[in-house]
Amino acid sequence: MADGFDLEHHGDLEVGDGLVDLAVNVRAGTPPRWLLDAITASLTDLAAYPRQDAAVAAVAQRHGVAPDRVLLTAGAAEAFVLIARAFRPRHPVVVHPQFTEPEAALRSAGHLVDRVILRPENGFVLDPSAVPADADLVIIGNPTNPTSVLHRADELRELARPDRILVVDEAFMDAVPGEPESLVGASIPGLVVVRSLTKTWGLAGLRVGYVVAGAGLVEQLAAVQPHWPVSTPALAAAIACSNERAVAEAAQAALDIERQRVHLVDSLRTVNGLSTLGVARAPFVLVHLPGAAGVRESLRGQGFAVRRGDTFPGLGPDWLRIAVRPEDVTDRLVKGLIELAL
Repeated sequence: MADGFDLEHHGDLEVGDGLVDLAVNVRAGTPPRWLLDAITASLTDLAAYPRQDAAVAAVAQRHGVAPDRVLLTAGAAEAFVLIARAFRPRHPVVVHPQFTEPEAALRSAGHLVDRVILRPENGFVLDPSAVPADADLVIIGNPTNPTSVLHRADELRELARPDRILVVDEAFMDAVPGEPESLVGASIPGLVVVRSLTKTWGLAGLRVGYVVAGAGLVEQLAAVQPHWPVSTPALAAAIACSNERAVAEAAQAALDIERQRVHLVDSLRTVNGLSTLGVARAPFVLVHLPGAAGVRESLRGQGFAVRRGDTFPGLGPDWLRIAVRPEDVTDRLVKGLIELAL
């Protein structure tokens, strides 16, 4: 616990046997068959130590950057641990509400973390001036988990300073059609962009992500990373998810998610007492509902798992995060919510 918030709580803890999973933000129906085939084919190479060169090159080509600007990691979570170990900031700041793992990693490494809390009355939109000028490490998600807000790239650029490391968690950016506000590959001194293959491709159990940053920053992060951090199957997945076919499929998936999210938001607005704040752009929606904690338990009785909001700094017990799912699943969920509200 940190100041009353359980930073170690994640959506997978909400999911139980037989429950419809609306708590974890992994795209339904994944991984696809072609990706499973690529991973399976790599299993014949397990006797050899993993070699990253081909996977690094594939990710670098995917984003149009030099290979020395890419660091593969055992999921985005490892990237945050490396950031906490490699850098020694005097005044680290985490912009909340957001994914709690970055702050948990900083605290575990002995850093004293400051928080900037974005407010619901402002739609959880970033105000760059709210970040202290002397902050020398700033971490923010885009689009942000759990608020689903997509911050403007120009506003994130305002956070950059010559003597500051700016970490942008883009784990859900490939779920945004066209990725219009992405900073991956941008030439901004001190910028570290964290990406994940977990969400779009359904690879939470494989643990694969990566960092795109300046070559010097990548060297610093790699220096505190253990040898062979990414397994051979994970490297195969990184290669497969970076080719033209995969990029095109991810783009179509983003469009499907956008359609499903619009349906989810429109349907949720028919539930008495429930409200959504801001403009949702990620594969999940944050909702405010008085008595949400009790509603969450009641939904479990109806067979649905949703994510509690009170473990996120800046939120409380009347918040829930709901994953975007196909329309028929949304319709069943909303029917259950309406019945509970009667």
